[in-house]
Amino acid sequence: MNVIAAVKSYVDRIVSDGRLEGMKALLLDSTTTQIVSMVYSQSQVMEKEVYLVELLGAKRDRMPHLKAAVFIQPTLESVAALCREVSNPRFSEYHVFFSNVVHQDLLQQLASADGEHEVVRQVQEYYADFAALNEDFFTANVRRGPSQPSGSAPFTRNVNALLSMLLSVKRKPAQIRYAASSQQARKVAAEASSQIAADSIFDFRRQDGPLLLVLDRKDDPVTPLLSQWTYQAMVHELLGLTDNRCVLRGAPGVRKELEEVVLSCTQDDFFAKNRYANFGDLGAAVKGLMDEYQRLSKLNENIQTIEDMQAFLERFPAFKSQSLNVSKHVAVLSELARLVDERVLLDVSQLEQELACSDDQAGHQRALLEKIASPRIQPGDKLRLAMLYALRYEDNPNFNMRSLKLKLADGGVPPDKSALLDALIGFGGRAQRGLGLYGQGNLMSMIGKSITSSLQGVENVYSQHVPYVMTVIEAALKGKLKDKEYPSLTGAQLTGRPQEMIVYIVGGVTYEEAAKIAELNAASPNFSVVLGGSCVLNSSAFLEDLTQPLSSSMQPMEMGYR
Repeated sequence: MNVIAAVKSYVDRIVSDGRLEGMKALLLDSTTTQIVSMVYSQSQVMEKEVYLVELLGAKRDRMPHLKAAVFIQPTLESVAALCREVSNPRFSEYHVFFSNVVHQDLLQQLASADGEHEVVRQVQEYYADFAALNEDFFTANVRRGPSQPSGSAPFTRNVNALLSMLLSVKRKPAQIRYAASSQQARKVAAEASSQIAADSIFDFRRQDGPLLLVLDRKDDPVTPLLSQWTYQAMVHELLGLTDNRCVLRGAPGVRKELEEVVLSCTQDDFFAKNRYANFGDLGAAVKGLMDEYQRLSKLNENIQTIEDMQAFLERFPAFKSQSLNVSKHVAVLSELARLVDERVLLDVSQLEQELACSDDQAGHQRALLEKIASPRIQPGDKLRLAMLYALRYEDNPNFNMRSLKLKLADGGVPPDKSALLDALIGFGGRAQRGLGLYGQGNLMSMIGKSITSSLQGVENVYSQHVPYVMTVIEAALKGKLKDKEYPSLTGAQLTGRPQEMIVYIVGGVTYEEAAKIAELNAASPNFSVVLGGSCVLNSSAFLEDLTQPLSSSMQPMEMGYR
């Protein structure tokens, strides 16, 4: 179940389609532009005789000598743009590939628009309606935030992405379960189950389908609040990582060509190998990359004969590429190190881990108040620490929310930010989430020895925390998920241990969770897990989402599936 390979195979089939031989244009909408960019670089697309890549609806001159491959979502907006295009065609032919199942009404609209010129040569469904970030990690790329459509749009996007992912890897779940504590998880699971049952397109030859488990971010509000110490997760937390792009603009000493860099496991071998490396190991790996580059540089200095010149010219493209790659990773690592030092994150993270992993109300309160009073620690980091403290001790008789907010105000945290403490408790406090985040419910004792804890052990004080989703996965793999807490929609019970699992977290997922899934898959050749979610969260995005209404963001709507 490699989601990158699945999406890449669809893009390969589009740009290599036999009816599109020769130079061609590739027309995308805003969403499929993101989807394609995650698995294909522009230079790789150009190698497939793609002369032009542009957004559908862009104002350009007619190019009747080119055929157009159109890869878009089957949405009203994208189909309307396509209808306008074919009713006044700029290209000689249009070969249309939808990223998901398309409703018959939309096909009829397209047929009507094409009636005069008849330039549409084929219409296909290629199921790549999700962002593939890692081989075992995907998202719907939708957030419950001010920049997202209101009402039912997030719900629809979650279900569509999940169903598209299932179709892309040709899997029909043998069982669908959801977190009973979450109305949103139940709705997404129920809609997915209904669509799967109603459409024969999901009837694959493979009979032993995976377990699909739909969870909710509110059952673990701790993980998105933590500092991160593995490469991919750390970049996203401190710098931001959007569509595999990291912006270094404004960082001290960064050259202009490095102001925006690509960190992609499909385009950068070093990043692919080290994306889960911890900060200490990453420094050694980057030094090794520099040493190899310096070795190649010395080879290029000793050019004395024509043969040496020929050898240099053969090496030059790879040498130039490696030079840029070394510069990129040195720049990213340098900025990460600067921010860690500036924000005293080693000190902050140690308390974060203690708050996430152990009970000591009096000791934690003393340490928290020291951090809040420290002028070296930034207000945002003080707020995150206070949130972790509030989540663990909200029911403790010694916990006082008003007093905590006053201390935060004294420490430089504005009142509108400290008010997010109430929003956090309202979102993922003890009354809102399911059992088990801090060991309640005896789930850990029930499943026995933890798989994840036995993989590598606790490396250091900064990596003690294991996301709660891993506990749930381990219980599922051992057949010990309680029906009351994780009901089944399909009714059928899996016999024995599932060989495959797809876990989808409504409300967002983190790179820390993705790293743990990758670690689990690497250590477990007999089963595989794919992790998905609404979007990839870091602490900033998570706090921004807390400011949004919680009740009306995920209502169901007509899906657009046949």
